[in-house]
Amino acid sequence: MKYIEFRDSIHQELIRSQSGKTWKEIKDTLDLPYDRPCPEWIARMELDIGLERKERRGNALVWSLAHL
Repeated sequence: MKYIEFRDSIHQELIRSQSGKTWKEIKDTLDLPYDRPCPEWIARMELDIGLERKERRGNALVWSLAHL
């Protein structure tokens, strides 16, 4: 999977789930092949799509989009 495919699939999923999702929820929903997201890709998505990872749900950060 290339970065653009990864970014676009997560972007669309977070648009559908405006309350946000944890990495595990995103990974399971999209059937992603990664145990953990690549830190470089996460940093790029913060700039490209406005990804935010702030509040916690249990021990996990909740991923959301800044502009929603």
